[in-house]
Amino acid sequence: MLKLGQYNYLQISHETAHGIYLNSDSEYGQILLPNRYKPRGFSPDDWIEVFVYLDSEDRPIATTLKPKVQVGQFASLKVIDTNRYGAFLDWGLEKDLMVPYQEQIKKLRLDQYYMVYVYLDKNTKRITATTKIDKYLKPLNQGHFKEGQTVNIQIWRKTEIGYSVIIENSHLGMVYSNEIFQKLRYGQKLKAFIKTIRDDDKIDVRLNKTADKHYQELPDIILAYLKEHDGICTITDKSPPEEIYDTFAVSKGNFKKAVGNLYKLRKISLEKGMIRLMPDKS
Repeated sequence: MLKLGQYNYLQISHETAHGIYLNSDSEYGQILLPNRYKPRGFSPDDWIEVFVYLDSEDRPIATTLKPKVQVGQFASLKVIDTNRYGAFLDWGLEKDLMVPYQEQIKKLRLDQYYMVYVYLDKNTKRITATTKIDKYLKPLNQGHFKEGQTVNIQIWRKTEIGYSVIIENSHLGMVYSNEIFQKLRYGQKLKAFIKTIRDDDKIDVRLNKTADKHYQELPDIILAYLKEHDGICTITDKSPPEEIYDTFAVSKGNFKKAVGNLYKLRKISLEKGMIRLMPDKS
């Protein structure tokens, strides 16, 4: 069965002046692969992988170009045009991807990037995008993932406590701010780990599998750094988060906690613009 908006393996039927026609077991009959996408050294009856979508006249057409997203997937795409029908996104093909106004949570702005879900409209049979992606995500785990499991995630949106993420193109998860030690961007794809399946069956995700162990060892790491740098560290709790992470691979909040604990134990002194190692009295 031909899959619009997705990759298909189709068999070459014959060549014409316009390109190669490919067989499909669908209501559309044979599908044209235009000359500009024609593979080299092909033979009749060869099978090739193509992406099939609708041209400007809503006719199925094949391409060997690789779109940025396909039907059933999420992606962060740039708005390159708008009109009275909606917004149009660059998804890497000649015909732009449309987000109708009724599928926009708020009006999309030119040259901005937005997270969208791509689906096949049941009524028009057109490939369409929507920013209303909540309804396409499963909020509960329901036995799908296990704690500690490695997963693929995509950054969706920032919240008051962290970032909502899309897990394996299907489930909703959360990464908490105090466990983020790198810059994130919307649509970014990363490897991550299932941290916790909560009592309400919602999923918490961690970007760094060893974050807990690293935090527990942080006071010793800071002391070792001080000993290696003549007892002085110019990185303090006033330093930018990026500088703290580049040196100690922890968030600013966790760094401040570790420094505070060392200060209470009289292992360090806090001076203007620096942390100083206290003499060992043992």
